[in-house]
Amino acid sequence: MQITAQLDDSYQARIAAIQQSTHTTLDETIKQAIDLLYEKTAVSPKEKNKQLIEMLAGTAEGPEDLSENHKQYLYQGWKEKHDIG
Repeated sequence: MQITAQLDDSYQARIAAIQQSTHTTLDETIKQAIDLLYEKTAVSPKEKNKQLIEMLAGTAEGPEDLSENHKQYLYQGWKEKHDIG
């Protein structure tokens, strides 16, 4: 990809200073800047999971203690479904 950009003198000076201190080409300097910004703004898998849990919280119906007593509820459902005494 080819990019054309107009930068004022202060940004040109910053890029030149970065290139001088890191001994990188303009292309490499821009790639590294994009990588840093991407890492800073990208949502981590952990954050995605947190957002999903927050979205789903409270959407299910059932007993409030289902997570703690799921085996009892499962057994009760089997008893009712299969007419077990």
